[in-house]
Amino acid sequence: MSEQHILVLDPTGSDPDAEHRALRERGPATLVDILGVRAWSVSDPALLKQLLTSKDVSKDGRAHWPAFAETVTAWPLALWVVAENMFTAYGKDHSRLRRMVAPAFSARRTAALQVDIEALVDGILDGLPADGTVDLREHFAYPLPIAVIGKLVGVPADQRAEFRTVVDNVFATHLSVEEQAANTAALYGLLDVLIETKRTEPGEDMASLLIATRDEEDGSALSHAELRDTLLLVISAGYETTVNVIDQAITTLLTDPQQLAHIREGRCTWQDVVEETLRHQPAVKHLPLRYARTDIPLPDGQTIKAGEAILASYAAANRHPDWHEEADRFDAMRPSKEHLAFGHGVHFCLGAPLARLEVATALRLFFERFPDARLATERTALKKLPSLISNGHASVPVRLRPMSGH
Repeated sequence: MSEQHILVLDPTGSDPDAEHRALRERGPATLVDILGVRAWSVSDPALLKQLLTSKDVSKDGRAHWPAFAETVTAWPLALWVVAENMFTAYGKDHSRLRRMVAPAFSARRTAALQVDIEALVDGILDGLPADGTVDLREHFAYPLPIAVIGKLVGVPADQRAEFRTVVDNVFATHLSVEEQAANTAALYGLLDVLIETKRTEPGEDMASLLIATRDEEDGSALSHAELRDTLLLVISAGYETTVNVIDQAITTLLTDPQQLAHIREGRCTWQDVVEETLRHQPAVKHLPLRYARTDIPLPDGQTIKAGEAILASYAAANRHPDWHEEADRFDAMRPSKEHLAFGHGVHFCLGAPLARLEVATALRLFFERFPDARLATERTALKKLPSLISNGHASVPVRLRPMSGH
């Protein structure tokens, strides 16, 4: 395929729907330019599931991407491929790293957080004006996941605001190589402070548990880089993505009264809304990167060659017309809301049950408290986040009103 046929992905993410349509129109997989790196964007759900479960596809760039060394020195998204954690691990390394984190996200532990999450949501809602306009992304969608993941990992409350700033930048794809390098340095500085804090004053949290595991086993089970990058993964993945799903769900419900009516009249549940939001507006549009370990023939006769990069284009796949009828339409009553928002296969998101619980609880309690809330602008006027990865809005201004008759 010649260079002029490569689709250059928009780093500012200004019109994702159009971009995703363009990807699907080019077939199951197509070559794209992601901030200067060439990769195969896969938007066909059947092919994507196949590749996500194939042993011929790796997430370890050091081992399986010949362009790794050259790319990471001059690519704004270098952190996405150089971090040493289960996100970038393959085979036994992936199993080992995932096994250390999995207990914190067990079904039992997640269910036990229900009461805490309800209390957090109620506290956040208490701080909103009963009558007035407020940016719900900033003052509702953000505070909840930061508080939940902060408590789970053990990030002290006075460090969470700093973490938020640097994590936001990890997902921003409009920043330069230099800006991203400075952000990574700041992020690792915060993680080192967190590790030192928890080593000195351990608590009942994931950071303390991982540090104890590393120290007891003399580093054989978890290197310092793996410890630091595992904390980075849990904090960033557990926070930014959930913010986006709350943002997108509230935006949709405030602009589509019929969907809200379905819930209020018992035709569907809050869980249905969460799943359809994850399908229709997944928190992550494209997820860098995977790598072909061997030549992989494609259904249309093309071949992903060994060593080439693969980009999982989840948002485009979720709305593929071969998977869902009227796929571009949000429908909480859709019989099948299957999606790839949390990935597929061995890298399926460990935090999926926690994210689902947070979003469902946030929506239920918000609309109980503010049943007459309205978006304070046209939906088309909402600005997208400047990112080809993160799928949210820069702000979500909402007019809160006291309940009718109060």
